[in-house]
Amino acid sequence: MEVAVVIAAAVVSVAVVIALVLARREVGHRVEGPDRQELTEVRAALEKMDALVRELERDRQAKFGELTAQLRAAGQQTAVLTDTTARLREALAGSKSRGQWGERMAEDVLRAAGLVEHVNYRKQTATADGGIPDFTFLLPGEQVCHMDVKFPLDNYVRFIEAEGDLERQRHLKHFRRDVRQRVTELSQRHYEAAERSLDVVLLFIPNEQVYAAIFEHDPDLLEGALARKVVLCSPCTLFAVLAVIRQAAESVRLQQRSREIVALLGGFAKQWAAFTEHMDRVGRRVDALQKDYDAMAGVRRRQLERQLDRVEDVRRRDRIPAVEVLAGTELELEPGLDAEANEAS
Repeated sequence: MEVAVVIAAAVVSVAVVIALVLARREVGHRVEGPDRQELTEVRAALEKMDALVRELERDRQAKFGELTAQLRAAGQQTAVLTDTTARLREALAGSKSRGQWGERMAEDVLRAAGLVEHVNYRKQTATADGGIPDFTFLLPGEQVCHMDVKFPLDNYVRFIEAEGDLERQRHLKHFRRDVRQRVTELSQRHYEAAERSLDVVLLFIPNEQVYAAIFEHDPDLLEGALARKVVLCSPCTLFAVLAVIRQAAESVRLQQRSREIVALLGGFAKQWAAFTEHMDRVGRRVDALQKDYDAMAGVRRRQLERQLDRVEDVRRRDRIPAVEVLAGTELELEPGLDAEANEAS
């Protein structure tokens, strides 16, 4: 659109220039004297117009080049997309390939929901009756929930690619039949009847558009699947279901830890009672010892010190030498009193 406008403007400008040039040539033979100034102004206007036309032409060429490059890039991307779509269609042509694709999509959802293999779920684990669901979710209370990811997509792809209305309706009818058969097949495996299993089985639909098409063209399918204990899950609804499962598991673990903590607190209370009883007993003994110690350090000590003071007064008054007994030595007297005793002898 913009390029067409530029081209139209250039054509009009060229036409104006040509008309002015012809007018200038016609007037050039007749104009003399004062009219030459007007001719000069016309010539200047023509030069400006010529410069503008050249600028418009350069801009047109540049934009045309950009448009060509964009069209070329768009064509390359379309070719790549077409090739990728064809390869994807070929890859999903077999049931095994569709199962692997659905398994990969389910793993992406599980990873986004924060679930860890062998901790929150297991893959391809056989049940007691010999069935092998694609995923087994580990729930609180040693319960499990099974999910299958294989889903029929052949007729849905044909429904999307069909050109005529009759052909589209025919493939849509076949697709609805395939989905109902898949629900019936999954319900007959009786995964929900296994020991410690929930009474429902999850059927993963690996595409939101397919999930919406099912409920748009077959709204009774949901009720029929639930009656057979099969729950259809798209990536978004599976994420919501897994979030509820994870929250329930965390709540149960928190409850178990709370019970463990309460039990530990009960044991602590018992030990605390025994500890306080012993502490009270030791405290009573310490109080008795404190009283005995206070009596010994108080009255008894003062009485003994008073008697010793009297003995010391008598000894010093009568000049009796003090005798100090040392281990392994003879009795020794105080130096001053020893000399007095020698003089007295």
